[in-house]
Amino acid sequence: MTSSFDPDTLDLPFHHVVGGERVRGAGVIDLRRPSDGRRYGACPVADAALVDRAVQTAKRALKASGWAQARPRERLVALHRWADLMERNAVTLGRLEAVCSTRPIAQLIGGDIPVTAEQIRFFAEFADKEGSDVVPTSAGSFGMTLTEPYGVVGAITAWNVPLSLAGWKLGPALAAGNAVVLKPSEMTPFSAIYMAELALEAGIPAGLVNVVLGDGPTTGAALTGHPDVAKVSFTGSTAAARSRSASAKTSCGLFPPSSRVTGLMPVRATFAMIAAPAAVEPVKLTLATSGWPVSAAPVVGPSPRTTLTS
Repeated sequence: MTSSFDPDTLDLPFHHVVGGERVRGAGVIDLRRPSDGRRYGACPVADAALVDRAVQTAKRALKASGWAQARPRERLVALHRWADLMERNAVTLGRLEAVCSTRPIAQLIGGDIPVTAEQIRFFAEFADKEGSDVVPTSAGSFGMTLTEPYGVVGAITAWNVPLSLAGWKLGPALAAGNAVVLKPSEMTPFSAIYMAELALEAGIPAGLVNVVLGDGPTTGAALTGHPDVAKVSFTGSTAAARSRSASAKTSCGLFPPSSRVTGLMPVRATFAMIAAPAAVEPVKLTLATSGWPVSAAPVVGPSPRTTLTS
């Protein structure tokens, strides 16, 4: 059976996802198919007000759902259901990503999608294995290192492997008990939107996975500069990284960012990785359209640590 399809027949999701609901916006950024250069739609741009709505929704959902306080195995089971749904809907996911990117659909269905699902399962297993530690102290005292979720994580992904990048950021953040506001590249936004809707179907509480569409100067800056975003994970160009870092420092003060900054070179450097062993074994993908091997790794840490001694 062929995996080819007519891109004109697709019902493309030109909307944000906030609190499990579709939020429409006027199309601002023209989108053209890389296969033939034809304009096929326009991407909306979330302004600061919509980004704030997404962040506040994530905060409320995290508190109301008890996601961070739930038994870790409950989070694990929900994430496994999510990964299963991604594999069962691989054709839809593959088409949504192929139409706006340069990725062949056969490569997506046979590679990126099952790999991303397996990455989510991998990080799900850390839900009940990353925890607190008893630390050495004197005989008359007791020391313990507590692991806590950050809260709301802001995530920004690049255009080249949007599905995999979203999985690398969403998987560990959710497993650790966080909520996420994700801004995918405005050039390849559709698979992230569908992933968010599948997360809801899998039983992940509404509002824990939010997707806001838009560009870097407007949407990205509003997200990284939001005072209620406790951590930012960014993958993109060096210039965009500088801009997002500046907005974060201005509005949020000091917080632990994770950045994977790339350029037009055969070796892509990862400047910040999670503390989990998975960071040591990066997943290797080959972009058929560029010819460059890309080494990538997860960039959302599970949680901060606080040492208590009594």
